[in-house]
Amino acid sequence: MIRVTKIFTFETAHVLYNYDGKCKNMHGHSYKLFVTVKGKPIDDLDNPKNGMVVDFGDIKAIVNSEIIEIWDHAVLLNANSPHKILGEQLEQQGHRVIYCPYQPTCENMLYDIANRIKKRLPTHVQLAYLKLHETENSYGEWLAEEN
Repeated sequence: MIRVTKIFTFETAHVLYNYDGKCKNMHGHSYKLFVTVKGKPIDDLDNPKNGMVVDFGDIKAIVNSEIIEIWDHAVLLNANSPHKILGEQLEQQGHRVIYCPYQPTCENMLYDIANRIKKRLPTHVQLAYLKLHETENSYGEWLAEEN
């Protein structure tokens, strides 16, 4: 098995409903997402992807369409909380709002990211690991063998 990783960055704001600290206020992060997949390199001279587990461009296309294009410069809110009203007000003012069926913490975002990416990967490639930096020195991790 070989693991390959592609790194992404995006800017997203969130608000944590009922949180007992500063993050109860709307704020943004410069997220850094590490996406690691694993598999065996293709061994077929007739395959244009010969020697690759997966083309880095294919990983980029999946993550861009499933995460970056949706979340970048948007506000993530918990749709199951009173923040839904805040989201509706923001939308009326032209802001892009993503209503999450969960509290939009780094931890829950990782579950969401994993589910979105896994469903789009080729069958011979597995999602192995995700790391999501919320700040330079704070991040969460998702490991396939633990999920």
